[in-house]
Amino acid sequence: MSKQSGRGRVVGLPAWDRCAVMGVVNVTPDSFSDGGRWFDTAAAVKHGLALVAEGADLVDVGGESTRPGATRVDEAEELKRVIPVVRGLASEGVTVSVDTMRASVAAQSLAAGAALVNDVSGGLADPAMIPVVADAGAPFVVMHWRGFLEGGNVKGVYADVVTEVVDELHARVEAVLAGGVSPDRIVVDPGLGFSKDAEHDLVLLAHLDRLLTLGHPLLVAASRKRFLGRVLAADPAAAPPPARERDAATAAVSALAAHAGAWAVRVHEVRATADAVRVARAVEEARAAGNGAEGAQ
Repeated sequence: MSKQSGRGRVVGLPAWDRCAVMGVVNVTPDSFSDGGRWFDTAAAVKHGLALVAEGADLVDVGGESTRPGATRVDEAEELKRVIPVVRGLASEGVTVSVDTMRASVAAQSLAAGAALVNDVSGGLADPAMIPVVADAGAPFVVMHWRGFLEGGNVKGVYADVVTEVVDELHARVEAVLAGGVSPDRIVVDPGLGFSKDAEHDLVLLAHLDRLLTLGHPLLVAASRKRFLGRVLAADPAAAPPPARERDAATAAVSALAAHAGAWAVRVHEVRATADAVRVARAVEEARAAGNGAEGAQ
């Protein structure tokens, strides 16, 4: 992993001197977080530009909800939702990531100006995905994934969640490398909330150092997820607060992830997280300066 402030750098993307902030634009009517708000192309592009103005370093555009129980959209519909938004944001100079499990959507998004492919299946959902990414020389996010969530929380049983996620991600990265994707263009993501309950997610966040041993930059996507709602609930029997009331908790996770060495965090509400990662970076710099002063004594 090439180093950039200790957290890795992804070839083909800008080099940031701190944890990067990936803003989310869901071009869907049914996202768990903000479904329908940015379904119109013009509204989605405007929202993406607003996220950049608030501090997002790159914008992740997706046209298919991956929440538990969501029904997959067909290829034509996903293309119709995603490509105009990718093209519109890229034409404004935004660094765009496309959130898709379909090789055809990835290919057309890259042609429209996307710089990164973020596949929550890590190339498992569509066998053509890895060849498309490899041929394009594009950076690729490999997420820990155990299957589609149309039936609920699929295969969410672990004896040791950290060891199993690290091992399964390692195997997936090896397959992606064997498919021709360059090692310096791979990002790993533990897949918080995917086939995991709240306890699994929290344990993974507590052990991000283990995920960094995979040797690739780390993306943490905790924004507004169910486990944060469980943490914030008044008691275990109480209903969790709705997704849009979990942004302060998301910013807290962003600061923790940045401190742990994450390459980027993926969030819906950018401003608080942009502040959080900058504070984390300032603390890193102060620590380094303090260590230097102590060593000079």
